[in-house]
Amino acid sequence: MPVPNFPARLMLTAALAGALPAAPLAQPSTQPASAIRLPALGDAAGEDFTVGTEHRLGEQIMAELRRDPDYLDDPLLLDYLQSLWLPLLATARARGDITPETDGLFSFETFLVRDRAVNAFALPGGFVGVHLGLMAVTASRDELAAVLSHELSHVTQRHIARSIANSSRQSLVGLAALLLGVLATSRSGNADATQAVIVGSQAAMAQGQLNFSRDMEREADRIGWGLHTGSGFAPVGVAAMFEKLENASRLNDSGAYPYLRSHPLTVERIGEARTRVEAAGGVRAVAQVPLDHQLMQARARVLMDSSVPSLRRQQALDAAPAAASAPAASTETERVAALYASALASLQLREGARAQAALDAAAPLARRAAPTDARAARALALLQAQVAMANGQPERAWAALDAAPAGTPRPMLLARAQLAFDASRGNETAALRTSTEALQTWVAERRSDATAWALLGQSAGVLGLRLRSLRAEAEARAALGDLGGAMDRLRAAQRQARTAGAAPDFIEASIIDSRLRELTALRRAQLADARGDRNRSEPQP
Repeated sequence: MPVPNFPARLMLTAALAGALPAAPLAQPSTQPASAIRLPALGDAAGEDFTVGTEHRLGEQIMAELRRDPDYLDDPLLLDYLQSLWLPLLATARARGDITPETDGLFSFETFLVRDRAVNAFALPGGFVGVHLGLMAVTASRDELAAVLSHELSHVTQRHIARSIANSSRQSLVGLAALLLGVLATSRSGNADATQAVIVGSQAAMAQGQLNFSRDMEREADRIGWGLHTGSGFAPVGVAAMFEKLENASRLNDSGAYPYLRSHPLTVERIGEARTRVEAAGGVRAVAQVPLDHQLMQARARVLMDSSVPSLRRQQALDAAPAAASAPAASTETERVAALYASALASLQLREGARAQAALDAAAPLARRAAPTDARAARALALLQAQVAMANGQPERAWAALDAAPAGTPRPMLLARAQLAFDASRGNETAALRTSTEALQTWVAERRSDATAWALLGQSAGVLGLRLRSLRAEAEARAALGDLGGAMDRLRAAQRQARTAGAAPDFIEASIIDSRLRELTALRRAQLADARGDRNRSEPQP
């Protein structure tokens, strides 16, 4: 998989304090947690770049990224990522790496980027982005968790704030534009463009950062190692991940001039990782890779490249293997993953019959090879429902969802809501009413779920709940950072409420008026920040 070339990567690190996917290497610190939490009182990051400032900057960057076409909200992949992320967060809190102040303001949110690059990066305010290319190459949960623990350490130690504290006099909008520009140009692989963005936007942010960045990487290695192993993941996954990174970057990384690098040399970190694994008791072999990881790996491979040639290559995986003898259990799970990738690619290509054939072949293999893997069974059931609906078989789609094992709610909730909407064909149905109420309950506690809000808007519109539909459309846009679009929808809802006739929805109308006032105040705060007015108190969205 391609990775950003070295000069672009170096400059990206200077601005973002560690964007390469890197796994923790060093031994756990012998110091108490309070001794390694940064920044301390009197620290430049604490004085010039507060936790609140970092939170606001992160939110502004994410508002732009969420509108990028390559920002991906795939419920299944995000749910799997969360299954690794949450144990790391719990360990960080238990160790004291996450302070009450950052815990209250930082989002500690992971998100996906549709990109083939083997990459992950931390942003201000607790956001960690993961490229699909990274998920596609990880051979185990332990390898992916190694990357997440490293990036989480960048967040808990506030490396980004520490690296740009000296430039905090400029407005947050300027900082956000700089970081977004670096991310965009580094993903293009154009080192000259990346350097031009940084020099043209704020050359001082890159000046003198090389040694500091290397120190921050080693600090993230040390603390991340403790998070990784303390969360129960196998230490051998750390070294394995670095070896993959070395292989991925070998063609465009000569290994020369280590003193000019913001990250330590990969070969150096591989050696350190192996040393730490041996010091921890020797190489503990990773258990057989579970089917759910293999399915998510296959899903990432299909979704990271939607070009027809790439989808055709994935679709061709449904061809029968050459071996005629009965496969071993590990080979069976690999075969299930290949058939899953083929079915998903066929669905993307709108070839429903071939997708169904691949799933029919995968089902008995999955039951035999991984009969207790509930997460894998849910993934197969959700894809079966999508394929059945694409083939015009809503009854079969409902049967697939009903037979799926219970588990984390979001993927199944969104799948049921989408199926109820598609099957309704614009008419009110009992299933649509049920899913609409379920979505309403869900977003009442999760205001930032743009996908759920969008589905709620569609479903409420079919049910004739015009005000609820308009408000849901507004909330979906607000969650994506489009405040202007959200305010337009809310104003349309106000006009609708005034012409609603004899039975207006007073409760919904009141919520719409209140929400419009909130977003108006937030928009004014953002404009004040863009003007550089840092001495005002801004409301939180």
